[in-house]
Amino acid sequence: MQMQGSSTATTLDLILHLLPLLLLQSLSPRAFTTRWHSISSKLSHLQSSLSQIDAQSSSTQSNPLLHQLLPNLLSTLQKTKYLAQLCCGDPPSAAPTIGKLQLQSDLDIASSSLALHLHDLDLLLKSGLLSSTAAAIVLSHPTGGSSKEDVAFFVRDVFARLQIGGLEFKKKALDSLLQLLHEDGLAEGKNVHVVSDEGDLPYLIHLLDSGSYPSSIREQAVSAVALLTTASDSAKTILFEEGVLGPLLRLLESGSSAVKEKAAAAVYAITSDPENAWAISAYGGVTALIDACRSGSPATRTHASGTMMNVATVEDVQHAMVEENAVPVLVELLAAEGPTAGNAAKCVSILASCGDEFRVLIERENGLQKLLELLQEPPNPDTLEHSLRAIYALSPSPSTARALSSSAGFLLQLAELIKQGNPSLQQISASLICSLSLNDSTKRAISCCMGSLVKMLELPKPVGLQEVAARALVSLLVVRANRKDLARDEKSITKLVLMLDPNNERVCKKFPMMVVSALLLGRVGARKRLVAAGACKHLQALADMEVPGARKIMQKLAGNRLKNILNRGWRD
Repeated sequence: MQMQGSSTATTLDLILHLLPLLLLQSLSPRAFTTRWHSISSKLSHLQSSLSQIDAQSSSTQSNPLLHQLLPNLLSTLQKTKYLAQLCCGDPPSAAPTIGKLQLQSDLDIASSSLALHLHDLDLLLKSGLLSSTAAAIVLSHPTGGSSKEDVAFFVRDVFARLQIGGLEFKKKALDSLLQLLHEDGLAEGKNVHVVSDEGDLPYLIHLLDSGSYPSSIREQAVSAVALLTTASDSAKTILFEEGVLGPLLRLLESGSSAVKEKAAAAVYAITSDPENAWAISAYGGVTALIDACRSGSPATRTHASGTMMNVATVEDVQHAMVEENAVPVLVELLAAEGPTAGNAAKCVSILASCGDEFRVLIERENGLQKLLELLQEPPNPDTLEHSLRAIYALSPSPSTARALSSSAGFLLQLAELIKQGNPSLQQISASLICSLSLNDSTKRAISCCMGSLVKMLELPKPVGLQEVAARALVSLLVVRANRKDLARDEKSITKLVLMLDPNNERVCKKFPMMVVSALLLGRVGARKRLVAAGACKHLQALADMEVPGARKIMQKLAGNRLKNILNRGWRD
């Protein structure tokens, strides 16, 4: 390390000796004055930056990044000095083998090289790495107990080595970054936030798209991006705003299997924010996603199908899905294992809700049968819900409605889901019962769920649950035998009457009134049981409050009692 520091100090002395001479020459060229004005400005800035480095301690000069940067800078300055000699002659002279166009090109290259060196020096100075003795060695990896300041210093060092160093520096820097992000669970999430705040994330994006580095560098970079996007909303926002989606989609098309998996995971995380979903269409990414769903590894297919699910609500994406023939691929994924099938089912449900065009395409690919088969798999609540929603979205199609109405197994499963499912599954199942044209024998076969439908009337959430439960009950109560069964169910009758109580604010009175009205059709003994449970008192109070329909139901309840009284009086 001491030899390296001595070598760096010698190189720095040579540069500081050469710079004033070169600056003087750059002020008096006889050709290409505009180009030399730009070069002169960069030389002046370089002199200032190097003076700051020279003024710092000797440990600064043993920094491994300076050891690599300064010799390259010296080489650039020597080439620039030669160009200055060619342009400052009287008249300007060039070597016989160098023409005017070649000289212009060489000057532009020199100017660009100086700009890069200047960027690297400024990066080192602004990072604070040169002001610490720790910068002279390879920093030790932060432990779980390291302070935020220590982690921040380490992150700045990693990104400096990533940008300034050669290929080996970049590989080691990326290894350190990945290790830091992988350990974030132990660090209670602080590492990823420090990387978001202190790291140069745009440069990480640059590594994804750069063809000048080997594929191993891109694989490390995309792994880091995937970890950042899945762990931090702030990092995800920064990366998205810096344009990471385009390079990720290109890697999803052309990367290795491992790179595609990481790219797909990052794209899925980014599009999980609805504000970002539109960009898939802007980057032309639908084709890449479809290909990934069709032929990717299981992990890639899961993330790609999840992204399709995230962006399916965007109109431009929907048009692209039609043009790129996405529906057959999505229907095929319904037979996949794990969350991929659930993602595909949700995507199908979104598309089927968008109109007849998508419903026709899904039916043409035998999508309904695939969804029904998916319902028979070991129950996963999310997959089950997405599948049911997709079936419900297809149900407006006459052919789908006929197929569902005649499927006894499917309808019995709906009844079981109403009895045992969570509120979301109950709501979708009840909605399907309402939407299908069922004959009386079928309604009788699924009447076992009526008690559960009554319980659903008491639940305020999800929104619309009470209404759909009431409508399903009214549909089933068309059958006389079902009315008799519900009338004999004391618990359900008691619940209905309690729901009519004006003081019970959890239930909209319209819905229990719908059910009571349906119960009062025909002679099934419901009136007597409702009256005994106290329905008249609550209905009278609702009628006095002028709740629509309450007075009419009150009259139905009191009708037989009044008729009996009149008949007895007439006989007497």
